[in-house]
Amino acid sequence: MCGIAGCLDLRGADRIERSVAAAMIEALVHRGPDSSGLYIEPDIALGARRLKIIDLETGDQPITNEDGTVILVCNGEIFNYRELRAELRGRGHHFRTRTDIEVLVHLYEEHGVSLVDHLNGQFAFALYDQREKRLLLARDRFGINPLYVCESEGLLIFASEIKGILRHPKAPRRIDLVGLDQILSFPGLVSPRTILEGIRSLPPGHLIVADRGQVAMRKYWDLDYPVEGETLPLRPEEEWVEELRKCFDGSVERHLQADVPVGLFLSGGLDSALVATAAVRMSGGNRYHSFSISFDDEEIDEGRYQRLMARHLGCEHHEIRFTADAMIERLQAMVFHGECPVKETYNTCSLALAAAAHEAGVPVILGGEGADEIFGGYPGYRFDSLGERDEDPLDVETALEEELRERVWGDRRLFYEKNQIAFREIKSALYAPALRARMEDFDCMAHPLVDRERLRGRHPLHQRSYLDVKLRLADHLLSEHGDRMVMAHSVEGRYPFLDLGIVDLARRMPPDLKVRDLTAKYVVRRMAEGTIPHQIVAREKFGFRAPGSPLLLQRSVPWVEDLLSTELVRRQGFFDADLVERLKARYAQPGFRLHPHLDTDLLLIVLTFNMFLETFVVSGPS
Repeated sequence: MCGIAGCLDLRGADRIERSVAAAMIEALVHRGPDSSGLYIEPDIALGARRLKIIDLETGDQPITNEDGTVILVCNGEIFNYRELRAELRGRGHHFRTRTDIEVLVHLYEEHGVSLVDHLNGQFAFALYDQREKRLLLARDRFGINPLYVCESEGLLIFASEIKGILRHPKAPRRIDLVGLDQILSFPGLVSPRTILEGIRSLPPGHLIVADRGQVAMRKYWDLDYPVEGETLPLRPEEEWVEELRKCFDGSVERHLQADVPVGLFLSGGLDSALVATAAVRMSGGNRYHSFSISFDDEEIDEGRYQRLMARHLGCEHHEIRFTADAMIERLQAMVFHGECPVKETYNTCSLALAAAAHEAGVPVILGGEGADEIFGGYPGYRFDSLGERDEDPLDVETALEEELRERVWGDRRLFYEKNQIAFREIKSALYAPALRARMEDFDCMAHPLVDRERLRGRHPLHQRSYLDVKLRLADHLLSEHGDRMVMAHSVEGRYPFLDLGIVDLARRMPPDLKVRDLTAKYVVRRMAEGTIPHQIVAREKFGFRAPGSPLLLQRSVPWVEDLLSTELVRRQGFFDADLVERLKARYAQPGFRLHPHLDTDLLLIVLTFNMFLETFVVSGPS
């Protein structure tokens, strides 16, 4: 793993400066503390900061092909590199390192930009073809590893994190109001949007080719569920369970590839327990370090389940008892590394887990992310499994909501996340009067979100799965909550449930294997039977939560009060200062709590947004 950054002069005007390129990669030192590398010519710079995981001796970047005409910097892991390496050697290619990513330069020689079709892994890379003067940028299928791009004055600037791009003097620093509206409306940002105008996130499963001054982005992969009515394989349930077990074991084995210690995150839920169990079984007697967060608040604490799994597996367990003070101490770092406002504080917990792993000398962590999205783990999937959706509008608001769904999703019955028509009134009240007057200009529902063709004619459960993968998993759970928090402490996160074989199997499975009789992740629970404690297998989905802005107001944290002051909010011009004052008075009441599923923590969005403005010196609304 590492952080990559660079710049291409699309005009061929020799405007690449070594000092600027060096500053860009140094902004990412936390992603790669072990070594630094820079390739530079008059029209291009490619840089990398490396966290050594595979091949600790010879794997420093940039990496080239045999004659030095193909140059690569890559953030990520190629889990099928051994098979690819053997195949490429058979075709006459010579390898100078033992690192997994060297296969990329030789795959490019064989397949050109189609090399991405041969990869099973998590990656974001930049590859430069010196002969053709062509730059290829690519991001993995699920967006596990981030990559940001910016075109400014004929320069194509890119980096693993926005802070790398902001080190370039041509980078823009103005808020993207559509991105802000996405954060309010959905779990978080949705690629290609970011919170900054002109800086875009390369969407998962996409690549960019910059060739002869032209920049073109295209999709090379997308999740594609069968159309309803399409014949699905008729197989006994046990065959599906057994195939899933084999795919899962193979995935965990691949995700354990490393020349450094690998550890485990234990949430107390089913998915991380399954990953940990498989890893321990394959360990050959090695004892794993495991890490978890527990709380004093019994309503959100999962400590007893985490400890149960750690004892069951014989792990050397590290339990971080998370307090309000610990959350407050990490809020600034959370915004700095996440690079966007948030509506929950649990990223501070992720920072604490990553810090504990780093202190224990464990730079690779396996987690259970992805299972809920592809196997129907969230509560909404249960309603989808019932197959009951209202057919007739009951009132004007419902009719408008269904009209909106038709326009955005291509299906008027498809409910996702919230009723957006009703929530629009809340957003309208929160925005400052000047922004409220022109909400139509930046309403995120009026801008493309997903490929509607991948929703059309699909089973309701698969529709929700597709939306969760696109709107919840990629840029929120994997990037802002996952990659950015663990890499803040030079730790790599890996997610075996997002192996290509598992996802393809889930894609082909009948929906009733995922949710049956209102039991979520039915086939995953079947796979778990007899391998992990029954208390874990039978548990209902328990969303990972942490205390929000009411606690901050009730604790009277001075710097929080400063950032939410009427004067500051009014001067910045994004939010309604009077409403913010009313919310502060309400949230500060002793004992006040937001409902974890029904209420949006509006004040936390305002607070972290203001923190973002101050941290990155961003200008107000245009």
